[in-house]
Amino acid sequence: MRFLAGALLALAMSVPAFAQPAAQTGPARHVTADLVAERQGIAPGETIHVALRQQIQKGWHTYWRNSGDSGEATRIKWDLPTGWQAGEFTWPTPRRLPVGPLMNYGYEGEVLLPMALTAPAGAKPGDKVTLKAQASFLVCAEICVPEDDALSLTLPITAASAPRDPKWGAEIAKTLAAAPRPAGLAAVFQPRGAVVALAVSGAALKGADLAGAYFFPFDSTVIDHAKPQTIDRGPDGLTLSLAPGYAFQGGKAPAGLGGVLAVGDKAYEIAATPGASPAGAAGLGPPVAKGAGGTDLGLAAAALFALLGGLILNLMPCVFPILAMKAASLAGHGGDQAEARRQGLAFGVGSVLTFLALAGGLIALKAAGSAVGWGFQLQSPPVVAVLALLMLAVALNLSGLFEVGTSLQGAGTGLASRGGSVGAFFTGALAVVVAAPCTAPFMGPALGWALTQTPVAALTVFAALGIGFAAPFVLVAFAPGLLSRLPRPGAWMETFRKALAFPMYGAAAWLAWVLSQQAGPEDLAKLFAAAVVVALAAWLLGLQQRRVAAGGKPLILALVAFMLATLAVGAVAWPQDKAAELQSEPYSPARVAELRAEGRPVFVNYTAAWCVSCQVNDKVALSTHEVASAFARHKVAYLKADWTKRDATIAAELASHGRAGVPLYLLYGTGGGEAAILPSILTPAIVVKAVEAADKP
Repeated sequence: MRFLAGALLALAMSVPAFAQPAAQTGPARHVTADLVAERQGIAPGETIHVALRQQIQKGWHTYWRNSGDSGEATRIKWDLPTGWQAGEFTWPTPRRLPVGPLMNYGYEGEVLLPMALTAPAGAKPGDKVTLKAQASFLVCAEICVPEDDALSLTLPITAASAPRDPKWGAEIAKTLAAAPRPAGLAAVFQPRGAVVALAVSGAALKGADLAGAYFFPFDSTVIDHAKPQTIDRGPDGLTLSLAPGYAFQGGKAPAGLGGVLAVGDKAYEIAATPGASPAGAAGLGPPVAKGAGGTDLGLAAAALFALLGGLILNLMPCVFPILAMKAASLAGHGGDQAEARRQGLAFGVGSVLTFLALAGGLIALKAAGSAVGWGFQLQSPPVVAVLALLMLAVALNLSGLFEVGTSLQGAGTGLASRGGSVGAFFTGALAVVVAAPCTAPFMGPALGWALTQTPVAALTVFAALGIGFAAPFVLVAFAPGLLSRLPRPGAWMETFRKALAFPMYGAAAWLAWVLSQQAGPEDLAKLFAAAVVVALAAWLLGLQQRRVAAGGKPLILALVAFMLATLAVGAVAWPQDKAAELQSEPYSPARVAELRAEGRPVFVNYTAAWCVSCQVNDKVALSTHEVASAFARHKVAYLKADWTKRDATIAAELASHGRAGVPLYLLYGTGGGEAAILPSILTPAIVVKAVEAADKP
């Protein structure tokens, strides 16, 4: 459908051009063209450069050698005297020109297309030569108009090399110096499922700012031009993930992949051959654009930010049920300081090691080319389903349906039954897993920086995050004054324990809602069926515990029930595409560019159904009368970048702004320039003030 829409759009752009052809002279022309030379003359046998100069009307553009999804490259046909020779264009690096669902490549404003001109050795000094050419170009805005020009250039033939032209000599030299050229870069490409990995390495890329790097292919059939090109840095270069084009259909692949790699203000010609990517061309994650949050953080600052973020993470809503478990655990041994310290340390070790395990998995997935970020495990519906059932099992345990030990700290996992410290360890691990949907202040820049660094630096930052997260519980466990204020164990604890079951039931219900957003009602029904089986297993286990005389038979039935629950969870399908919500538009970089071209403020909400911070911001700030009125008053376009499911485009955009996860709120103003980044915790007043500031020239 996207190809059909693109083809229809291209056809619609072309039909007016041929139905109502523009005049080839006079004010209706959209390109003024002429031939200019770098020198004031040419000597016999000498080679100089001349250029086709295009002065393109504002709002219109011409095309590069590969025009992209539509358009046509500029052409020139020479009519030269005998013995004179002219070379091909030296094409400057093009610009990306998105048009609806299409991506084109071309030029705006003024552009010089240099060519080598060689005089014959028999040319006579003192004579003049007139060089004639017919130039053809397609110039487009909302419609496309083919234009032609009959051009000529007269040069004197000099005995020696002539002086540089005072106006065009420097301009042509500058264009030639900036033009893409080979730089000894090694390039290989390899199909990898739905993408083609293009790995480029070499001295020219070491230490370069790779943010915004882009590959312009010479062949229009090798990639889908409109799809994003995600970047993975390496110590020696980069790897671009490209959407394959027609040349890769049917299991086929081209013999080579040639084009221009644009990196910052430099561009290099590359010729990639099929082959495996070298290790030095990937593994460090996406680059961070200069000026983005977290870009200038060093290791010490990032670790400090992570430590503060971990402390604040204890106050985020997704951690409330685990806070209740920790409070009950402390109360259960309020008078035993030695036991409190042992469990405090065990909880801290469990928290830090789990953060490091999640970081290791995240680093490994990114090194393998996956577009993932903080909270990535909750993008997997099977993981969400398992966590929902785990929360349900914890709640049933707290309700007294079955036991896994004599103290509440064992509620994290069945392994807790082996002892208090082991239980505290796994409670810390469970706390981290459930905390993953939240992003606290300071966390965003720290994690965004960490995921663009080496694995050692990234793990250091995640360790600091884990230390900050565990610190309050560990400090309380080591503070005799605070422990002495906790109530002594007694009968009240049974009532308190059962009361704590309800936050866990709420956590299970919330995870079920997340699954419904990812996988739909059919798979939600499967989760409910699995929940019934888990509840049955918990009841059978409790029955065995209460009726010891029954032997092991109920336990065997419980194990069978748990096996059935596992099979039910495994049957949960991966999510299907979800329709966009009516109050917003789906996000895409092309749509942002269109709306900004219209002069409207654009608010982009990077969110996910599993992100509790996102949902809270939506309820308390974005879904309010004040914000809705401000959006309507200032004609703000509202786009949602939904990261509930993995999306390479959104992951790349998050990385470009120094973020490894959601939420992220961007507001593009009417005056152009970079987007304003709003705080990760919103209020209506913050949003309204930002909108008013954005709607100013």
